[in-house]
Amino acid sequence: MQAKTFLLVVSFFMAAFSLSAIHATADAFPIPERLEFELSYTGITAGRAVQEVKQVDGEIQIVSTAKSADWLRFFFPVDDRIESYLTSGVPPLHIGSPRLYHERKHEGKTITNREARFDNKTLEVTTTDHRKKTEKKQTITKRTYDTLSSFFYFRTVPLAVGASYFIDIFDCNRLWNTEVKVLRREEIVTPLGRFKTIVIHPLLKSEGLFARTGDMLIWLTDDERRIPVQMKSKVVVGSITATLTGGSYWPDRK
Repeated sequence: MQAKTFLLVVSFFMAAFSLSAIHATADAFPIPERLEFELSYTGITAGRAVQEVKQVDGEIQIVSTAKSADWLRFFFPVDDRIESYLTSGVPPLHIGSPRLYHERKHEGKTITNREARFDNKTLEVTTTDHRKKTEKKQTITKRTYDTLSSFFYFRTVPLAVGASYFIDIFDCNRLWNTEVKVLRREEIVTPLGRFKTIVIHPLLKSEGLFARTGDMLIWLTDDERRIPVQMKSKVVVGSITATLTGGSYWPDRK
């Protein structure tokens, strides 16, 4: 497996892209919530990722971390942390609007430390690259999310098979209008059990990820919580899969 390909897919699983709609349902998932994933390449464990959501000082904080497995760390270590802070939402936007997005990544020899501060009154975002010591300001839309919060907002959206949805996503470089197709309903079996799911297909454009990593599919539970139980991406040889293995996500499941 090429280390660079693994890096790209791990980065996607941490900052999963998604979509938006005009109307959202309330309380689509409980807060706090913790989702634990195993990342595997053709059946071999390649790393682990965790996504957590909680309330912090009246805001919603989303934190996503990913680390490569020990065997991969020797020649290509991955140790990433991405945070997104959202203002408290009111109906119909219950998850709120992004205020701050911060990513710190250590991927092989590449180290990234940058943040984006959103001003939803002036519709501007200010991006700071702490390593390069640069700053730039860009225009956004009223429905702009960062790459992490967009996925969690998407989980509040009713889905119709055969439909496509769109959202504006800012990735610290530019604003992308992203399409996600709702493909089908499917029942799958994972280490946690059997799930009825709805399958979505993000048409990724940000930083060329879609073009470089191939088709990507996400299996969400077909209920009001829309829990991602499996994510899969085709690569040059084989595929990489992220599988939900634990956490705290249903009131009756710990």
